[in-house]
Amino acid sequence: MYKYLVWTGSVALAVLSLFLLVEINQISNTAATTNTVSFNGEGKVTAKPDIAVISASIVTQAVNSKTAQDNNSAKSNAVDSFLKKQGIAEKDIKTSGYDVTPQYRYPVYGGQPTITGYQVTQSYEIKVRDLTKISAILDGLVTAGANQVNNLGLQIENPDAIQAQARQLAIDDAKKKATELEKQVGVRLGKIVNFSEGYNGYPVPMYYDSNKVGGGMGGGGPEPTISTGENDVVVNVTITYQIK
Repeated sequence: MYKYLVWTGSVALAVLSLFLLVEINQISNTAATTNTVSFNGEGKVTAKPDIAVISASIVTQAVNSKTAQDNNSAKSNAVDSFLKKQGIAEKDIKTSGYDVTPQYRYPVYGGQPTITGYQVTQSYEIKVRDLTKISAILDGLVTAGANQVNNLGLQIENPDAIQAQARQLAIDDAKKKATELEKQVGVRLGKIVNFSEGYNGYPVPMYYDSNKVGGGMGGGGPEPTISTGENDVVVNVTITYQIK
């Protein structure tokens, strides 16, 4: 009977010790997550864009699909030839869309619509690496037959190195704020328990109206003036420290 009581007491003590160990661990984890302070930092690096991306389309219409496609192909060949003469590499000329759409006439008083013709739209995405040629290319695209030139984006093609510089500036900014708080409040900061990052380095597209160059009917007007300016690459970080 005495041995049984000793064994029962030992088991109870072991269970109690395990329970206390779990509780202490939970309290420790809670303290590590609740006794924290976060600091925001921002880093900005300004750089000139080194590439332009132009979105353009050739739109043709005819009474039947084949004629519309043949007319579109002729203009497409003219656009390709013009771009290559401007030194645009084949890899930088991308067909981003090709659509053949029936055109309908709808009866005034109801009934079935009838097909009156077809519209063919071939869309391009063109990368221009020599930014001094942007104006001439925009004008020449319209002359060659691209009757919709509606988007121009000035970009930094490989932003990783610039983004890394902005990130380091943002981290330095956040750590500086942490050091200042330690001095001002008298707290001691421990290890970093969380880190988050936000990136804003996408260019704002410039919308380009092809109708303002040669009326969209074969050119002949003055070339548009394009100012490349600079792009801001901005990184925001949040660093969370454990308070000792």
